[in-house]
This record gives sequence, C-alpha cells and structure tokens, in this order.
Amino acid sequence: MNWLTNFIRPKIRALVGNNIPDNLWEKCQECEQMVFSKELNDNLRVCPHCENHLKLSVAERIKNLFDAGEFTKVKYSSPLQDPLKFRDNKRYVDRLKSAREKTGEEDAVIVGYGRIKGFKTVAVFFNFDFMGGSMGVAVGDGFIAGAELAVSKGYSFLAVPCSGGARMQEGVFSLMQMPRTVIAVNRVKEAELPYIVLLTNPTTGGVSASFAMLGDIHIAEPGAIIAFTGPRVIEGTIREKLPDGFQKSEYLLEHGMIDMIVHRKDLKSTIAKILGLLTHKKY
Repeated sequence: MNWLTNFIRPKIRALVGNNIPDNLWEKCQECEQMVFSKELNDNLRVCPHCENHLKLSVAERIKNLFDAGEFTKVKYSSPLQDPLKFRDNKRYVDRLKSAREKTGEEDAVIVGYGRIKGFKTVAVFFNFDFMGGSMGVAVGDGFIAGAELAVSKGYSFLAVPCSGGARMQEGVFSLMQMPRTVIAVNRVKEAELPYIVLLTNPTTGGVSASFAMLGDIHIAEPGAIIAFTGPRVIEGTIREKLPDGFQKSEYLLEHGMIDMIVHRKDLKSTIAKILGLLTHKKY
C-alpha cells in the first residue's frame, strides 16, 4: 500500500464517486514512477519515464508482431500429463488445471503462423503466466510441432522464450526437452530456413541452455534477464561478487552473447528486415 492508494484514490472517489477501477495506475519496478495503465498499454507496456520494458502478454506480442494481428494457432498434443505423479504441497495435476483455467491455454507455449510485414513465419511464444513458462514435455512437443510446421511449409521460424527453465514437476522428462528442441532447431537449419530468437525477460535455465541460444540471429529486449542460473547461486559457488548488470541483455551484448537489443516498438520492422536479408527478399 502507498500514498496513492491510501490518500489520493479516496480523495478522487469522494469527488467523482466509486466508479474508479483499481488498476487505473501501475508502478514501474525500475524507476518506481506511477503510470496510467492506459498510457502504459498504449506504449506497449514500456515505461514512458525510464524506458523499462514491463511484462507483455502473448496476445499483445502477437498483435504487435504479426500483420493485422492475424495469427493462426496450431494445436499440439502431448501424451504425458503427469509422468511422475508428482506432488509437493499441491498435486501437479491440480497445478496444471489451475494454470489452464488462468490462461485459457493447454500449456506454456502458443504455436502458430502468420505474416510479419509479409514474411510467412511460424512462431512459438512462451507464456510466463503458465507456471512461469517452464518447459515440460508438452512444451517440448509444442516447440517441435512449430519447427516441423516451419519445415513443411517452408516458413521462417521465430522463437519467443519467456521462461524460468525446466519444469521441476516432470524431473528428467523435462530435461529431455533440451536435446529434443535442439534436434528440432537443427531440422529447421538443415532446411535452410531462418531461425530467429527474440529473448525476453526472463529467459533462463534449460530454455537458455538449449534452443534459445541457437538462433541465426539473437534479438533481446532492453533489460531482459538472460541466464542459465541466478546470480545468487553463481556468487555462492564462485564466492565472488558479480559485475553490475550481469546477465542482463546489455551485458550479454557487450560480451558477444547476443546480436542486438531492440526496443519493443521497433521489433516488427527489425525482424522483417532480418528475414529479408536471410531470405534475399524485400519487404
């Protein structure tokens, strides 16, 4: 709670009534400025004060990247739902049910195809709202389905990871998705089709250790965390203080791990330009 919630909002409600939505403002985690939600959404959820790129939904990403927001979703199925019958303080099947009700999706990836400034593209989007975008068997199946669709149609392939890494509830089955997705990427490359990765915040764990760092071109959003493991674990292991900004996209660009950092408003035109260069076509 803060002064805006405790003082300003009651004063406004006293003047104009109680029809004021609770989500009228949103606080930027970086500069801590309060921003009108409408202004933030109109600006693709980029803070107008400090340019911090806040979390963006998959639906908004699709709308921002694909021509007229047209994106044909492709269904994928996975035979394993709870291979280990896992339970911690809650059954895994119950976690899956809750995540599906929350997101309206079967699992943490959305697969489909459309056009980016005319370029036919298959894309796989990770949904962080679905168990932190974690990669289990279904996610591996979805990624492979996207890669196979790109090869069969001769389309470019775009991966947009946003994930905490492997899904612990699936144990070794989750880890097996790392080589599976690598093989899928190799099939795309053998077909001589462009494979572009858009790294968003966060891209970590088994996701960053597999398909996410195998792109022909790696694009990252400003300030995105891109890593295998967290800085506290690393510091505890090597017993040294890490540099400022370690694991952020700016640090990775400086050290040659990614190719470019692109503002969210320029992503569509940048990806289209790259696809034009890789396919020798104009957009």
